[in-house]
Amino acid sequence: MVTTRQLPSRLHHTAYTTKDMEKTRAFYEESLGCRWWRPGAKADELFGKVRTYCHCFFGLADGGALAFFQFADTDDERTFSPPIAETPFHHIALKVDHATQEAIAQRLQAAGYTAPDTFVLEHGYCRSLYIKDPNGMLLEFTRDAPNAAQIAQERQADAHATLQRWLRGDHTSNNL
Repeated sequence: MVTTRQLPSRLHHTAYTTKDMEKTRAFYEESLGCRWWRPGAKADELFGKVRTYCHCFFGLADGGALAFFQFADTDDERTFSPPIAETPFHHIALKVDHATQEAIAQRLQAAGYTAPDTFVLEHGYCRSLYIKDPNGMLLEFTRDAPNAAQIAQERQADAHATLQRWLRGDHTSNNL
């Protein structure tokens, strides 16, 4: 059983690279409505060489941010920008309420985003709006079901047993 312990209070930021900061800025600031803050033009000695880059943060409601780097040198871009996996299982999930999810969906539609770059899944415990950003990264805007706390409590109560059952080969779904 896990005991209460000191944990990080929130995600400060998560960082990625982009090949086109302007497209990235327009998507996160205009289409999603994130606050654009602290853009920085920098040149730092990193890993034995001076690297020149632009570094931008796009703020979330809790004070955290999604950050992006664009390198001036194409060799640096190749070195520090691995390809983004084309899988729905690598993504960032951000919690939103009903009004925010609807507003984001409307802004995406107004900006011309359509399937397959955006889609909705009803998971039972939440409703998720997915969108692929200009860099190919998948974002999920998740709205909890009204009974999400109850579902979480039930899943926590049988978490270890569920994992052991699944690892033994019983893959029966417990996803409400």
